[in-house]
Amino acid sequence: MKTMKNMLLFFLMLSVFTVSAQKKKVAVVTFYANKVIDFTEIAGDKLTESVAKKVFDLRDNPKFNLQPILNKYHDAFFTEYAKSFPFDLIPEADVVNSDAYKNFVPKFQMDKFQANDYLVYNGYKYIYDGPAAAANEEGIAKAMADGIQADGVMFVHIDFAFEKGFGIGGTSTLKVKAFTRISAYNKKGEKLFVINENERSKKTMVMVGGVPVLDVDKILPNCESALEELMGDLNKRIQKIVKKTEAKL
Repeated sequence: MKTMKNMLLFFLMLSVFTVSAQKKKVAVVTFYANKVIDFTEIAGDKLTESVAKKVFDLRDNPKFNLQPILNKYHDAFFTEYAKSFPFDLIPEADVVNSDAYKNFVPKFQMDKFQANDYLVYNGYKYIYDGPAAAANEEGIAKAMADGIQADGVMFVHIDFAFEKGFGIGGTSTLKVKAFTRISAYNKKGEKLFVINENERSKKTMVMVGGVPVLDVDKILPNCESALEELMGDLNKRIQKIVKKTEAKL
């Protein structure tokens, strides 16, 4: 009889441990790249029409294809970086194919012009988070909690920017910086963490007379190089920031 009681106690404790050990579930709700390279640093206080035109012409150039770069980051995020989070990511198909996700209407929707600015990964919506975006953060968090029992939501995107280097005379070097923002919110839309990381490209280009030479065949490898540098030790950076996240879910 005593042995039987001990066994029952053991299985009860095992059951309690298993339930408590189950990880929370978080839904990634947006994943995109900004196709407009930030030219603030090279334009300075004098935003010339010619520089702006070059940047937007680059955005609209079919050869400026950021899809392989976005795919590479996306795949690494879900196969490698996901292991660093103290929660499980809900399968993407379960998120984007859910009625809750399909029916969610984000605030700050893109008009036709702005739609050209962003490359959104297959199946996702463009959903902005950050300053003045509480409606998005709280709205999608509630929708995912009610619709697919998500304990939280995550927003992921990458951006690029020009960075001036050293110069001689009227010619100077130019690099590209890759940025990523990874942010997570609990089911109430309360912020869990925001990760902002960036790295510059190893490759360089040139500026002549303060105007960048934006050849697609040169700029795209710089974007790739910057992202590779960013992805290099991103896992370690993520691990440092998300250590205490699970308790907040």
